[in-house]
Amino acid sequence: MAERKPIESWLTDMDGVLIHEGVPIPGADTFIKKLRDSGKPFLVLTNNSIYTARDLQARLTRMGLEVPVENIWTSALATAKFLEDQRPGGTAYVIGEAGLTTALHDIGYVLTDHDPDYVVLGETRTYSFEAMTKAVRLINGGARFICTNPDETGPSTEGPLPATGAVAALITKATGKNPYFAGKPNPLMMRTGLNAIGAHSETSAMIGDRMDTDVLAGLEAGMETFLVLTGLTSRRDIDKYPFRPSTVVDSIADLVDRV
Repeated sequence: MAERKPIESWLTDMDGVLIHEGVPIPGADTFIKKLRDSGKPFLVLTNNSIYTARDLQARLTRMGLEVPVENIWTSALATAKFLEDQRPGGTAYVIGEAGLTTALHDIGYVLTDHDPDYVVLGETRTYSFEAMTKAVRLINGGARFICTNPDETGPSTEGPLPATGAVAALITKATGKNPYFAGKPNPLMMRTGLNAIGAHSETSAMIGDRMDTDVLAGLEAGMETFLVLTGLTSRRDIDKYPFRPSTVVDSIADLVDRV
């Protein structure tokens, strides 16, 4: 294998890497401070489209993690960037929360249920049968189907919750139409994120806790990949996949000296 160039910029997943169930993972604060002090470009990423970057900044600050709002990249922002490039000034019927609706408003999209260009499905804690029925009928009527991310479940203190990918599967069954997923593991999310901070994949690294989203997205975007074992993937799970991370570490604390 050819030797990789030194890492000049870092992308890291949030849940399972920096925080777990609302609590910072030991070493996360030191890692973020080291990144900020180094002046190297970095992004904190999340496939969750519920919150705006400003919401997430406030949430992380309360936990002692000082991340500037411009260093946060969500699947909602990646989705909005994709739609802005594909069809500027378009229209969309949205199932989702403020993170998604704000991102679409910010690119000049009109949110409507009257003959929209797109049906955009994101994360929400209040999926309604009425909204899903409307989405099915609009897609059958010609609207293009977009999803922020393919995660089938999400974490909670009570256990896994159905997430965007599970609801997307329901709509696909009802329409026969598969969505385009803008979030991880689509390397589009990584490339748009890298562009946002002026970074290049050859000198960038991706840190994640999931093989099927974080590591796969980093790999397909051409980045060095680090798997931490503080989230969903255990060491015994790694060999189940036909690809491997560049490096496996116990936690984010083991990467502080790499910055």
